[in-house]
Amino acid sequence: MKTPLIACVDDGASVREALKGFLAASHFVAVTFESVEVLLEFENLCSVIWLIADVKLGGMMGVELRKGLVSKGYGIPTIIISAFSEEGYHQAAIDAGAADFLLKPISTERLLSVVNGALQAHEG
Repeated sequence: MKTPLIACVDDGASVREALKGFLAASHFVAVTFESVEVLLEFENLCSVIWLIADVKLGGMMGVELRKGLVSKGYGIPTIIISAFSEEGYHQAAIDAGAADFLLKPISTERLLSVVNGALQAHEG
């Protein structure tokens, strides 16, 4: 079975490294990107089975990234993360089809639950 590849996009290096380390400890392979532009240049984007994206990514919102990927044929399940608790961000993420919206600091238990639940549904 192919190892699940999860992409993490956040402009914060500490967040990217924390997510990568947590996911590796949970037996996933994570690739991290500091911007949307770098993610979109990733040659193995079609291998990504999950995307974790910050709500604010420089010139683009994580929700806009999700919509753009879907319009290009990449229906990658997405978790939007944010340090901002405003209801508008949460609702925008859900309206864009995000699987979940998690506040930083991220609950690793909830993150793992969302990812594993979707993987089981996909495999079953």
